[in-house]
Amino acid sequence: MPLQIIYQDKALVAINKPHGLLVHRSPIAADADVFAVQLLRDQLGQKVFPVHRLDRKTSGVLLFALNEEMNSLMQQQFQDGKVEKTYHAIVRGYTPDHLDIDYPLKKEDGTIQEAFTSLRTLARTEVDFAIGKHPTSRYSLVELKPTTGRMHQLRKHMAHVFHPIIGDRPHGCNKQNRYFKEQFDMNEMMLHASEIAFQHSLTEQQLIISAPFRNEFAAMIGLLGL
Repeated sequence: MPLQIIYQDKALVAINKPHGLLVHRSPIAADADVFAVQLLRDQLGQKVFPVHRLDRKTSGVLLFALNEEMNSLMQQQFQDGKVEKTYHAIVRGYTPDHLDIDYPLKKEDGTIQEAFTSLRTLARTEVDFAIGKHPTSRYSLVELKPTTGRMHQLRKHMAHVFHPIIGDRPHGCNKQNRYFKEQFDMNEMMLHASEIAFQHSLTEQQLIISAPFRNEFAAMIGLLGL
């Protein structure tokens, strides 16, 4: 099945990455033999360069350059924080209307990095899922805007404020994840990269690229009544 292309010009192409697809080969995911880079290269019949990363478990906008010059220019924009990223997530509990999460994160080598995420709640729901000691369960649909790009930042930030993303392992809630897997056969993480906005490095026009929710994410919104 071909990748869903949501934007393309002479220098850039963006796809709506499915859940579970690695961007490229990685030693920490030796079980995978299918990658977005190879799939898109074969689909377009030309070399492609991923200018940023998405977690394997995260769906949504993934941007590629079609030449090395554009790759360098766009990577610099991401590094300089000039690309505005918007995500949506389904999380446990009722989140506040607005919340700024300013919580530094530790890299694998022990280095502490500043990390900032802005949260806005779009919808809340209470459903009759008896998980643990309560007869009902509460969930929220949130919009997340990270202004830094740390590894697993959104996943770690939501766990830090006790509203873990549904389907997140290992940062999420094991009871919730087990329930969704057993009851609904859901293995995906409910985190979607919905939009990126930036100035095109060649045309200098402001560009907004949006990715519609993948089927799994949309189905969970419907199931929970969000």
